[in-house]
Amino acid sequence: MMAGWADMDFNSHMANTAFLGKAADVRMLFLAENGYPMSEFRRLHIGPVVMKDELSYYREVALLEQITVTLALAGLSEDGSRWQLRSEIFRGDGKLAARIDSVGGWLDLTARKLVTPSPALLATWRSLYQTDDHQVLPSSVR
Repeated sequence: MMAGWADMDFNSHMANTAFLGKAADVRMLFLAENGYPMSEFRRLHIGPVVMKDELSYYREVALLEQITVTLALAGLSEDGSRWQLRSEIFRGDGKLAARIDSVGGWLDLTARKLVTPSPALLATWRSLYQTDDHQVLPSSVR
């Protein structure tokens, strides 16, 4: 992956929204590669929804610099309705540029409320590498 022209800010380094966008792209690519492309979410009438992002910066990323974006499971409720994913963005020299922790759940696109995922979708999330500080989260379903 590369930091492109549209990813840059006025200070000539990767903008905060670009970091969030790269993390979101990797999440959606992971889901698509594991049987959940957008067409499947439309068919199921559910989708992943992020409720909170926490972004920490460590190094600048310059225009056209190669980056690597990781994805790991940092937390999950027992029913799978709430999750915390961690993406780390590394520069081409291997140095950590940013860490993004995203907390989310599964939104029923018809009822517009949070729901539990199917067992197969939950298994997909559980197949992710778990961070050392992985935690059990409360359910999002009331």
